[in-house]
Amino acid sequence: MKQDFTSATAAPQPDLSWLLTGLLKGVQYREQDERQWAALLNLQARVRDYVAVLNLELVLDEGEGYAFLRSRLEPAEDDPSPRLPRLVARRPLSFSVSLLLALLRKKLAEFDACGGDTRLVLSRDEIVELVRVFLPDGPNEAKLIDQIETTLNKVVELGFLHKLKPTSGGMAGQASYEVRRILKAFVDAQWLAEFDARLAAYQSVLSGAALAREVRDE
Repeated sequence: MKQDFTSATAAPQPDLSWLLTGLLKGVQYREQDERQWAALLNLQARVRDYVAVLNLELVLDEGEGYAFLRSRLEPAEDDPSPRLPRLVARRPLSFSVSLLLALLRKKLAEFDACGGDTRLVLSRDEIVELVRVFLPDGPNEAKLIDQIETTLNKVVELGFLHKLKPTSGGMAGQASYEVRRILKAFVDAQWLAEFDARLAAYQSVLSGAALAREVRDE
């Protein structure tokens, strides 16, 4: 008699604990684990109910292929509801990191408007040039590049850029980075609509900082 070994050899189905552990560790991407992503889509209602107890909410973008947890909105000042502690801490961003994120978000919007590929990949030199046009010229070019590199590494650490492995293509010999589409969840369309005004404010701050340095050096 032929035996059926299907149930014995089939891969175990992901459970709620597995999904929650991944989400509490950080952003989950469809491309990283297709089976886990499919399970998250099927169990997202249960995930939402569970994390709500922790004062968190699930942000899931099926089209872009990412999901993460964030703290729920705090009650208004006149709301007597108790303020629960934040499980996901806020991360204040430096001026230089905010500037790079704004520029990358604008680049992503322009890329999407052109259609075609869904992955925006930029070389290290392209990112450096993206930022340096907004920075005041200084006598120490190497120091300026180092500052941009530090900012770039911080954005990678935050998860908005993904450093790719070296290839033999057109970007061979230099680092290249994929702009993570989760950036769209943090820099929304309304913020992007005010981008020019924000850049003008950035440049004003930068010009003031440069002038202050000149005064100190005199």
